[in-house]
Amino acid sequence: MSSAAKGARRTLQGLVWIFVVLLGLLTVGVTTDQKDASFTPLLGLDLRGGVQIILKADTAGGALPDSSDMKQAVEIIRKRIDATGTNEAEIATQGDLNIVVSLPGDPDQATLDLVGKSAQLQFRPVLVQQAVATSVVVPSADATPDPSPTASTDSGSLTGTDTSATPTPSASAYGIDTSSPASEMANVKTAASADPTASTEPSASATPVATDAVEPTSPSDPAWITDEVAVAFAALDCTDRTKLADVPLGDPDAAFATCGSDGLYKFILGPVEMTGTDVDTASSGPNRTDAGTTDGTYAVTLNLTGAGGTKFADTTRRLNSLSTPYNQFGILLDGVVISAPSVTRGAITGGIASISGSFTQDSAQLLANQLKFGALPLTLKVISQEDISATKGADELQSGMIAGLIGLILVVVYSLFQYRALGAVTVGSLVVAGGMTYLVISLLSWGIGYRLSLAGVAGLIVAIGITADSFIVYFERVKDELREGRSLVAAVEHGWRRARRTILAADAVNFLAALVLYILAVGSVRGFAFTLGLTTLVDLVVVFMFTHPTLGLLARTKFFGDGHRFSGLDPKQLGRDVIYKGRGRVSTGEAKGEPKLTLAERKAEKARASASAGEKE
Repeated sequence: MSSAAKGARRTLQGLVWIFVVLLGLLTVGVTTDQKDASFTPLLGLDLRGGVQIILKADTAGGALPDSSDMKQAVEIIRKRIDATGTNEAEIATQGDLNIVVSLPGDPDQATLDLVGKSAQLQFRPVLVQQAVATSVVVPSADATPDPSPTASTDSGSLTGTDTSATPTPSASAYGIDTSSPASEMANVKTAASADPTASTEPSASATPVATDAVEPTSPSDPAWITDEVAVAFAALDCTDRTKLADVPLGDPDAAFATCGSDGLYKFILGPVEMTGTDVDTASSGPNRTDAGTTDGTYAVTLNLTGAGGTKFADTTRRLNSLSTPYNQFGILLDGVVISAPSVTRGAITGGIASISGSFTQDSAQLLANQLKFGALPLTLKVISQEDISATKGADELQSGMIAGLIGLILVVVYSLFQYRALGAVTVGSLVVAGGMTYLVISLLSWGIGYRLSLAGVAGLIVAIGITADSFIVYFERVKDELREGRSLVAAVEHGWRRARRTILAADAVNFLAALVLYILAVGSVRGFAFTLGLTTLVDLVVVFMFTHPTLGLLARTKFFGDGHRFSGLDPKQLGRDVIYKGRGRVSTGEAKGEPKLTLAERKAEKARASASAGEKE
């Protein structure tokens, strides 16, 4: 067996292994009951139905929102949903106030919550942190922290790799009578000192003193705590997680009482020092320790703007000189503390910080998406949420599949008529391409939540013509080589070298067109572009790994090699009058006793015949 034949067999074996791997992965996902893993692709909104959410812009005084704000809100919501892996979502404005969001299938609650979330990010210094299960703890002025950073009792620090530290405060550390009932909180105030570095240590039973006349000297000064803040702090019920979904942001220039996102701690925080506008972008990934290894948790990395990096460096420099809880930085998302790390290793410069803690991969990615895509330009409220049925349904899907089947049958009939037995290679290639496309789409449905819409089905139908076009280019090149007098084996190799450049160029144009359409389009049009690009790549795999190797092996058989009249490569049908026999010898295909001439002799004979015909004229 020649090396070319061995190479063709190895290529076909590689294709078989690709199918085995694809089918094996899908089987593992189905048998282990993985979410969305199925032997059938997920269907889009038009074929499957889903959930429709109507959001209404909440404007002050009944004024209509600016149209540019509505468009920006639509784009931000679209980016958020796309980032979750939800495909084929439809988002559009309705009237002047409403935004309609239609999500296919059964989206999880995190995705539904993400739709209208404002994602307002604030950075505030911590003045009080209290475990919900303990009595109310409010610091006095004399509890102003010792500058020593070793006084921190948290489990981590904000040093470019922060942890969501939530230490339990000690009552004696603040000099507060922890037996004070919540009903007396109106009288609980901070006896704040104008000097935030005071180190007087009061007793645990000290009585707080009102400080209305004391002006705060820094954002970390406990003098920010007023009667109203103390009362609000006492009234907080952080155990009711439903109340954490709609927390007011508070006055950015005053102290603020709020809960932690886990519902286990509540806080009093100083004025806002940074906002989401100071964050350039955000990303998530495995959390890395100081040694450069991963610890099994996930973190969200914040890349700050130039101004944000300067603010962050100044703030962390101040917090580093304080002790618990004043050296902590409360990071709030929509009014709720998502992390309260401490600063114990100096100022964080360079404009990059990390939020780590009890994040899972999904929750870290969700938070990064919220921060990355910024805050909505206006406040939106959910006015309705309901399940919706398929807009197209099974009838349209069946019609699309019938149309595709008719197109496939016509291509098969044409191939068999035009190429006879050689058309079987076309049929086999289409079957292989269809099977690979089906498996890939099913895997993408499981892996990234891809959903097949009616527009995507249209892309698959168009791909039949693209795939058939590649075979036609190849076969016609082979025929041209045969007409030149080459043997079939040589014609297949020479024709392939010429045809593959054309196939690559054509598929490159198709793929670029699909890519541009996918980037610029939205909604179901992206589904069409996606399947068009996918099938273009599959076409290349099939042509290189099935069509060419198969034809190379068939060329070595007697049926095709001798040019059987039903092979599609019959010399008479191709109009060939010379057959190359090797070693520079050719045959005209006439009687057995005919002398065999070299190519040079054949050309000389033709030249003499032409000259003789001219003389006779």
